[in-house]
Amino acid sequence: DHLDYHKTFAEYLRCKKLFFDNLPATATAITNIDDKNGEVMVQNTKAKVVRYSCRSIADHTCRIMEETFEGMLLKIDGRETWTRLIGQHNAYNILAVYSTAIALGAAPEETLVAISKLESAPGRLEVIRGPRNISVVIDYAHTPDAMENVLKTLKDIDGGKELICLFGCGGDRDKTKRPEMAKVAEDYADKIVVTSDNSRTERTEDIMDDIRKGFSSKGLAKAIFIADRKEAIRTAIMFAKAGAVILLAGKGHETYQIIGTEHRHFDEREVVAEVFNIISGE
Repeated sequence: DHLDYHKTFAEYLRCKKLFFDNLPATATAITNIDDKNGEVMVQNTKAKVVRYSCRSIADHTCRIMEETFEGMLLKIDGRETWTRLIGQHNAYNILAVYSTAIALGAAPEETLVAISKLESAPGRLEVIRGPRNISVVIDYAHTPDAMENVLKTLKDIDGGKELICLFGCGGDRDKTKRPEMAKVAEDYADKIVVTSDNSRTERTEDIMDDIRKGFSSKGLAKAIFIADRKEAIRTAIMFAKAGAVILLAGKGHETYQIIGTEHRHFDEREVVAEVFNIISGE
C-alpha cells in the first residue's frame, strides 16, 4: 500500500525498516518470519528480536484448527482459543497481538481470554446472511493484497459455493493497483462485478477501463461492468445462485461515496437489506 507516496516497494521497505534500525538495545522487535521480508526488518536492529509464525518453528506459533463464518479455533503456543475473527491474515494479526502482550509481561492464559473476546471491526469481513442461503460479506479491502486475503479466506471456508467479487478502485489514488485488483478477482472469483468506489474527480468509466486492462480474456468472460454501485450490488445478489458468497470489497465501514468533491450517503448494509427484502417477498 501507499506506493503512490513511496513510488517503489524498495523505498517502502527502507522506510519501514528504519523503525527497527533505530530501536535501542533495551527495546523489543517483533517480526513475522513467514513474511519474506520479516528477517530483513530486524537484520540491523539492536533490539531483542521476537519471532512469530503460523507455518514454522518460532518463539510464538499459531495454527488454525477449525474455521467457519462464525470464527476460528486457534492453537497458540500449544493452547487452544476461539476467536470471532476469521481468515489467516487475522490469525497472523492475533498472533502479533499475543506476541506483543507476552513481551510486555502479560500472562499467556489471560491474553488468550482477552483474545477470545475480540470482535471484528465494522466493515471487516462483516457477514450478512440472506434468503436463499446467500451470504454477503462487506470488507474494506481496497488493495490487491488485502482483497486476495479476503477472497482466499472465503474460498477456504466455503470452497464449494459460488464466489462473487464486487469491487472498484478509488479515484485520484494509485493507478497501478487497478489492473492488479482485476487479476486477483479473476484468480479467485467465479463471477466478477466491477463498479465504482470513491471515484472523486476521475470519471468512474475511466477507472473501470484501467481495471479492465488487468483481465485476461477468461476473466473478462466472467466479469460485468456497472458504474452505479447500488445497481451493481443489486445485480450481484439477484443473479447469485442459492448458497452463493458475495464479497463487496472496498467500502467496508464507510457510509458514503465520494463523487467529484461531494460526499453522498451510501451504506452497503442498507442496499443489501433492501435487495434481500425484495427476494424474500418473491
